[in-house]
Amino acid sequence: MSLTATLKTAASGLNAAQVNLRATSDNIANVNTPGYVRKKVVQAPLVVGGQGMGVNVEGVKRVTDQYLQFATLTASSDASRWSAVSQYLDNAQSLFGNPSSDGFYFSQLDNIFSAFAAAADDPSSSLLRSQAMGNVEDFLADSARINAQFGELGGTVDARISANVERSNDLLRQINQLNSDISRAKLTNGDASGSENIQSQLVDELATLMNVQVALKPHGGVTIRSVEGLLLSGDGKSATLSYNRTNPTKGYIAVEPEGGTGYAQPIQITGGEIRGLMDLRDTTLPGMADQLGEFVSRAAEQLNAAHNKTTASPAPNVLSGRNTGLDLPTAVGGFTGKTTIAVVGTAGAANGVVQHKVEIDFDTMTMTPGGAFTSGNFLADLNTALGGNATASFVNGALSIQGAAGTGVAIDEGTSTKAGRGFSHFFGLNDLIKSDGMISYETGLKTTDPHGFTPGDTISFRLAQADGKPIRDLQITVPAGANMSDLLASLNDPTTGAGLYGQFSLDAKGALTFAGSPPANATLSVTQDLTQRGAGGPSMSQLFGLGTIERNSRAGKFKVDPALQQNPMKLGLGTLDLSVAAGKPAITAGDGRGARLLAAAGDVVTNFSAAGELGAVTMNLTRYASEFGGSVGRQAQAAETRKSAAEAVANEANARRQSVEGVNVDEELVMMTTYQQAFNASARMIQAAKELFDVLTNMI
Repeated sequence: MSLTATLKTAASGLNAAQVNLRATSDNIANVNTPGYVRKKVVQAPLVVGGQGMGVNVEGVKRVTDQYLQFATLTASSDASRWSAVSQYLDNAQSLFGNPSSDGFYFSQLDNIFSAFAAAADDPSSSLLRSQAMGNVEDFLADSARINAQFGELGGTVDARISANVERSNDLLRQINQLNSDISRAKLTNGDASGSENIQSQLVDELATLMNVQVALKPHGGVTIRSVEGLLLSGDGKSATLSYNRTNPTKGYIAVEPEGGTGYAQPIQITGGEIRGLMDLRDTTLPGMADQLGEFVSRAAEQLNAAHNKTTASPAPNVLSGRNTGLDLPTAVGGFTGKTTIAVVGTAGAANGVVQHKVEIDFDTMTMTPGGAFTSGNFLADLNTALGGNATASFVNGALSIQGAAGTGVAIDEGTSTKAGRGFSHFFGLNDLIKSDGMISYETGLKTTDPHGFTPGDTISFRLAQADGKPIRDLQITVPAGANMSDLLASLNDPTTGAGLYGQFSLDAKGALTFAGSPPANATLSVTQDLTQRGAGGPSMSQLFGLGTIERNSRAGKFKVDPALQQNPMKLGLGTLDLSVAAGKPAITAGDGRGARLLAAAGDVVTNFSAAGELGAVTMNLTRYASEFGGSVGRQAQAAETRKSAAEAVANEANARRQSVEGVNVDEELVMMTTYQQAFNASARMIQAAKELFDVLTNMI
């Protein structure tokens, strides 16, 4: 070997030792720096003309394990998702109060029934009546409070999603910018580890917000893509994500087109905090609100069913019904059984004594006194049968019956029934609890009944996947056909309706529902409803409870009848007894049988529609309250369990990743000693070459 080759070999070794010492020093200095990945020098033999000429430093690289890195991203994405869900479900669960306290929401029904049971023992007590009424008011007020707080909680989640999307956009831009720095350093065999460490931390943070596909570029840096493969960052571009949501519809994330031209393209997000928050906002919280609405509406329905079987003493002069959303012929059609309307005295010896009564037989379509009637002439025939002792009217979907001066009106439900409700209950003539909307979505309509909506009116729907990604927007026009079967055919039309993605159906009680078909299992939202049933009647979504806006707001619409609030003595705690002898009171002040009916309302088995986590079930109110409370607790506990499991996986993945990427001080100190010795050896070789060169020079 010539002296020149010796010097080149020694110089290359000296340079390699210096670069290794610098890398080792950086490793030791950053042993506790979060996100720092240890680095090492890439070396290769330097060969010139077939002869070894030392060592060549090809660059500095970070010590990483691609599999562990991607596994960590997946685990942290899952952990962040369930951490967000667990946090907000804890908040949602706390809205119902402490199960061990007297104010626990699900215990309030028991307080109502206990208060009515106490009132049954002393119906004349104004204090006991007020206590029972107060318990009902407290229950409804708490229901409205919880329902409103669900809305506020949803707004908080919405704001957090928007903030996370903005942060994701920042991260995508920074990741793309760092790609340029890394590529330039790689091309010059420079140290790009600093930029790579920063980029790695940004990718780690992005993975906690949303799941992405990460791929390493051949010349350094990464590309970020969505689950579908859409480019989000890399190749000199960074996408802009947008959060798209309106109150009626589910939210979704879309990629805005480059340069602002074209249409935003929805993407699928299956993990990360954004996914967890979107599930909360669009599925879990609305589901809980729907469960709450179902619970409160069924409680109101059972209390009203009991109160419609009762009467006050003296009987009220007017029984004012609620808006059924139907025209009278349609509302009367479909009833079976018998009912009796009685006009009774309200003062002196005549108090509670029947002055006149009308027996209505829906099976034979006859009235006594009177005769045969039809649904179309029901009101006129009823007024004829009442004979001036009382007057019936029907305005804006509501039936009312008013007695003559000095009389009151009471009703014996008898065997009458339609959609599971008696005559008085169906029309809400003696309701304890009123609502600003529809108390029940079980309309009693059959496919042969007129739908009542104006032909040409439109209702707009959005069909979406379970994760909110849109499938199709529809605008359906009310058909010229007059019957419900015609309306169903229009809704289920495979071309202009929802028939390709699911089916609308009308059950035996007149409830209209939509069920998505596999494999998409589409969900349906009402984006605009311009329909109206009759003049001033409800829209299609209001009548049938279509869409989350209508269903999720119903728990806040209930209130005790203002007339009963002002005077608790008007509360019906007795019953109309038509079996008494003529001239004897059919209503007595000391009768507590009506109060016992109200006290037993919680034990009446009823059909609950599917809502939230609970499917369609048949049980009493008390049992449903327990199931509802349990489902809220189970959801919170399940989220906490998943959070713990996901965090355990993430911690294990991080630990294994750190075992590869982290700095071991003992190992680095050994390496430093090795490189110091290599540096000294190279220096001695240079010194020896210099001495030989000096000897040769002196010999000349």
